[in-house]
Amino acid sequence: MAADAPYPELKKTHTMARTGRPWRDTKPPPAAPVWAVIQGYVNYWVLVAAIELGLFDALERLGPAAVTADRLARELGTHSGRMADLVDALVVLGFVDAVPGGVVLTDAAERYLTTDGAASMTELVGVANGPHANWPDLARTVRTGVPPEPIDDDPVPFYRPLVEATFPTQHRAALRLGARLGWARRPRLRVLDLGAGGAPWALAVCVSSPGSTAVINDLRGVVELAVDKADALGVTDRVEIRPGDYHRVPIEPAGYDIVVLGHVCRAEGPDGTRRLLARAAAGLAPGGTLIVADYVRGATRTTNPFAALMGATLAASTRHGVTFTGPELVGWLTDAGLVAVRFHEPIGGQYAYTAERPTTPERPTTPEPPDPEVPQ
Repeated sequence: MAADAPYPELKKTHTMARTGRPWRDTKPPPAAPVWAVIQGYVNYWVLVAAIELGLFDALERLGPAAVTADRLARELGTHSGRMADLVDALVVLGFVDAVPGGVVLTDAAERYLTTDGAASMTELVGVANGPHANWPDLARTVRTGVPPEPIDDDPVPFYRPLVEATFPTQHRAALRLGARLGWARRPRLRVLDLGAGGAPWALAVCVSSPGSTAVINDLRGVVELAVDKADALGVTDRVEIRPGDYHRVPIEPAGYDIVVLGHVCRAEGPDGTRRLLARAAAGLAPGGTLIVADYVRGATRTTNPFAALMGATLAASTRHGVTFTGPELVGWLTDAGLVAVRFHEPIGGQYAYTAERPTTPERPTTPEPPDPEVPQ
């Protein structure tokens, strides 16, 4: 076999000379995929630093004219040379454009990376990957099955900023789904939102459907955020806050036209998800709709790479969390006695499944499995 070149990733024209595994060939495979992962670590922390320093907000404030790295350093009180290094990296990442006289924001950075951007993700960048301290110990977590600092042990400090960061995207997805499902033509809906966070889904129903009311549930310390969101949307008088664990909070049997599980199932694992779906199904009135929003894998792990990689984040951060496939979720919904299961993508990359409680008993409803942590 020929000796490997020092940098095979630079062989842009590499092709296999014959069928077979590339590493058995006379030419080695490129190392570019490995370098891409290594570089991804750098990319992430460059973005985190830029947001923490307020770099994108400063460019918006000082623009639209080009701004030099020296000017940014003075504005933000940083080292001039290191600011230049950071700016160069951001140019490579496509978040700022190099133009005569300095740099300017790209449209993507203006929309997503400024504090007041139309779809700002500034709060999300720092929390989306879970506790940062867990990642260096991922190998140990895979060996033992438990991360060093599971967010399950103290969920409120983690979920509060995550709820704030994800509300705009989830609320937009909920409004789009509501337009498809015709909420505006269905007044006085009764909604239950379990593990709601800031309640983007329940509040979307209240905004879209005249006279609709919502019961909003989450842990104390998190659910209070929904009060602020409801006040901002002008629907406070139609919202009831019900704090507590969604596995134990009281639910009126057959009391709701819509029950929402918005991005909570993946933290529960298969057994917890089945129990949660059974509780939600029991709360639906005949003909009512369950909405399950989550990052769901396709039938294979590569169908939705983002959801598959989310599984690694859950492994690094939680005791039981996993991502699951669409067919698995459909099976669990069916086992809970629900019918008319449908898949939706209201905005790009945001998935939701809907399922209905039959108006007539087509099959026995699966009884809610006992919670192993509650004495029977």
